[in-house]
Amino acid sequence: MRKDGVRLKNIDPMYSIVPHIMDKRSDSQNYITIDIPVEPMDKYIRAKRQEGIKISHLSLISAAYIRTCAEYQQLNRFIVNRKVFARKELTVGMVVLKAGTLEKETMSKLYFDVEDDINDVQRKMDEYIEKNREEESNNKTDKIIRTLCSMTFLMRFGVSALKWMDRHGLLPKSIIDASPFHCSIVLTNLGSLRTNHIYHHIYDFGTVSQILAIGNLREVPKRRAEGVEFVRCMPIGVVMDERICSGAYYATAFKRFAEYLADPKKLEGEPKVINRDF
Repeated sequence: MRKDGVRLKNIDPMYSIVPHIMDKRSDSQNYITIDIPVEPMDKYIRAKRQEGIKISHLSLISAAYIRTCAEYQQLNRFIVNRKVFARKELTVGMVVLKAGTLEKETMSKLYFDVEDDINDVQRKMDEYIEKNREEESNNKTDKIIRTLCSMTFLMRFGVSALKWMDRHGLLPKSIIDASPFHCSIVLTNLGSLRTNHIYHHIYDFGTVSQILAIGNLREVPKRRAEGVEFVRCMPIGVVMDERICSGAYYATAFKRFAEYLADPKKLEGEPKVINRDF
């Protein structure tokens, strides 16, 4: 019995056999770019600023994904050792640069509830970033890495042991809580570094099934009745494990994701629809 997931047995037989055909996430990656018009987000952020409320683009992206997961629960599934699991928690892994440097960074994760709205997400995001940007801060992930690196002669054995324990559901909850590789998604904002979006590989170790990478804003041509209009968009490179749900399910879910960002007011208050795997 895994500490972070519930095994799903009564599912479509296709989802039971596919992990045996493609037993690694690196063998099961699909890629897509989603261009999100930035004006509705900017308009919402400006309106909230006039109310004295700070909202960031990153929080809007996170809140939209969390709200999408509330309705499309299969997004929060993962595959380990050829078995399909529903995740017990909704977590987002993030990389944060230490203050005043491009060389020191930390990676850990935030815990959310499917009921969280944009205000809850912004509050948790602010607390997370402030805590992890401190030069002297050491989160659980940093401590584990330092421990492994301090025992160079045992590092290979230690990492192999962690992988074996993870495959067999024996990894302690304390390790899972500290691991940024065990989360619903990894979210990275490359636009903050003036960098284009990328397609970041998903890891074979851990449980993360999707990685979203935000890039520099760009002009995207959109066909209108009166001709072609160039719309300023935020591109998001998405890499996903195709084994957890169908392509049609992914497409419908990310369409809803884009709808939330087209009207961020829908991210306020509790979600109207919550579906659960267990």
